[in-house]
Amino acid sequence: MVWKIALAATTIFMGVNAAATTNYTSTVDPLNVVIPEIPQTTSLDEGIQCTYYSTPNAIVPSEWPTVWGSATSNGMNTSAEFTALYNSIDWTKAPNHPVRKLAATGGLDMTGYDNVNDPACWWSSTTCKIPKVEGINADLYACPEPEVWGITFDDGPNCSHNAFYDFLEKEKQKATMFYIGSNVVNWPYGALRGVKDGHHIAGHTWSHKMMTTLTNQEVLAELYYTQKAIKHVTGVTPKHWRPALGDLDDRVRWIATQLDLTAILWNLDTFDWAANVQPGVTEQTVDDHYKEYIDMGNNGTFTNSGNIVLSHEINAMTMNFFMKHYPEIKKAYNHVMDVATCMNITQPYAEKAVTFPTFEQAIGSSSASSPSGAVTPGAGKANASSAPSSGASGSVSLNGPLFIAALFGLFVLV
Repeated sequence: MVWKIALAATTIFMGVNAAATTNYTSTVDPLNVVIPEIPQTTSLDEGIQCTYYSTPNAIVPSEWPTVWGSATSNGMNTSAEFTALYNSIDWTKAPNHPVRKLAATGGLDMTGYDNVNDPACWWSSTTCKIPKVEGINADLYACPEPEVWGITFDDGPNCSHNAFYDFLEKEKQKATMFYIGSNVVNWPYGALRGVKDGHHIAGHTWSHKMMTTLTNQEVLAELYYTQKAIKHVTGVTPKHWRPALGDLDDRVRWIATQLDLTAILWNLDTFDWAANVQPGVTEQTVDDHYKEYIDMGNNGTFTNSGNIVLSHEINAMTMNFFMKHYPEIKKAYNHVMDVATCMNITQPYAEKAVTFPTFEQAIGSSSASSPSGAVTPGAGKANASSAPSSGASGSVSLNGPLFIAALFGLFVLV
């Protein structure tokens, strides 16, 4: 069967700083993923790929937030499950930083914020990445190993990514994929493809809202239901996430830490999503960014440590940018890899059976040896007993708000 074993349980994460009682459940074995061969999973035609399909593991809408709505929508903030989660956290220990406001333009209003002392370690204001409060997971933002291009793609799984994932598979290239919860439940086989192909899966919130503008309850819901969606669909529970537009401070970090989540940011931004969307940003602009970062691999910029590059799975254009420049990236950098591997994070999920190689193992060092019991993602095989319907009946919520959120995020009132 496609859905081989049950990995369902109420879990109390016992990470370094984790505290929350969660209820992530799944009937999917992440080590034995099989994706049915239906038109949506095999075609390279965008229209066919993005046609609604049903799965044996579909969510019950009444038990989840509204897709592309707030994560507290559909009564989730008052549900017994979420109430138990919220009450399991000692909120008296949360940093007391204010909920930020949006300006009339739709971006962040930073009026009056002390960006000199930066008391909240607010990334959007100062790019602060090291928390100023103890007991909070610090951000990851650059691969420590030299001559490394750390590959990351935001906003997946995109329904039209077959050609892109085929390309990565052909090149035997692993990446870190930041999945939006709403996209995961919309396109579950897309998310499964990421796990099956051995990519490092991480969360990217439920609805791509700017996190510092949300209440504690809303922040928790955005993170929790994204984690729950990824676990439900793929069988893995990520330990990493990326805030929309990088917007987080110590209050948001603290809440994420309660769910055993660590933020992964970046130190190079391709601005690929903005081409033909933001005034003044063209496809040539993005090509120029890629060429600049490729040159950095040739001129010694990353001799002592590597980078983490922000790029997107948001549409065919952004995915094509990477495929176009990939050969030159490979020539300029000694190593091109996912963030978990470049950071020597061998267990990026709560499920300890799924392990990733160390940096030395990934580059084929003769001194490297496999961890005891290590199993690479997607290594298992199974046979599908039956394929789901591939018909166009039903509905799916599109991710148009993502473009709006990203666009508004560019305008900041200071």
